[in-house]
Amino acid sequence: MTFDTVLAEQKARLAKGWAELILRTYPKETQKVWTRQRDRFQNPVGAAILEATGDLMNLVIDWKDAKEIAASLDRLIRIRAVQDFSPSQAIGFVFLLKKLIRDEFFKAMEKDGTLADLLRFEARIDNLALMSFDIYTKSRDEVFRLRVEEVKRSQSNLLKRAGMILDVTADQSAD
Repeated sequence: MTFDTVLAEQKARLAKGWAELILRTYPKETQKVWTRQRDRFQNPVGAAILEATGDLMNLVIDWKDAKEIAASLDRLIRIRAVQDFSPSQAIGFVFLLKKLIRDEFFKAMEKDGTLADLLRFEARIDNLALMSFDIYTKSRDEVFRLRVEEVKRSQSNLLKRAGMILDVTADQSAD
């Protein structure tokens, strides 16, 4: 039996364990709410994390479609990109999967002499981390761009209200 087969058989349990490790990266009060509340509508972030880790486990085990992996990563990274995390904290969840897999399988694979299989799987996780960094950077750029646009809009509205600038569309329609 291959290591991928072993992982596939246990993917639901591993995905749940990974989600729990990710939730532990949040403040204690947030962890309590997100781990107790399983309702998707009352706990959308916790539900999204659990769903994303399930999807990602399937994709990392199969490791066939980089675009699909990136799309699944994007859902999870967007959640973390808008929160008060440093970049390393925001994408550090990827390495929690490596920790989980090592904790689960290292000793048995060391005995069996199959550590090379574990190392090959860990290379996938490392690639996942690199993909995550690219996606995180793109997401943060988008968040900053949206913030700048909002500041520009609010300043423009304030200046219009103060009569310091004219509404160009209204001014042109009078001609």
